[in-house]
Amino acid sequence: MSFQAYLDNIQARTGKSPEDFLHLAAEKGFAAASGLAPGVKATQITDWLKADFGLGHGHAMAIVALIKGKRD
Repeated sequence: MSFQAYLDNIQARTGKSPEDFLHLAAEKGFAAASGLAPGVKATQITDWLKADFGLGHGHAMAIVALIKGKRD
């Protein structure tokens, strides 16, 4: 599955766009302009996404990659 397919699947499941997740992650203090906020671990983000949005590990890691700057 391509990265874009993961993002499309996440949006179909949650109704949230990749930009929405970037905004939500910033609000929670997980994201900074340059990527992950200092001291934030991927596990903190995946735990949040699994608990609040019901994402599986692979889909949650796609959002982590998005926060880190992956765009394609």
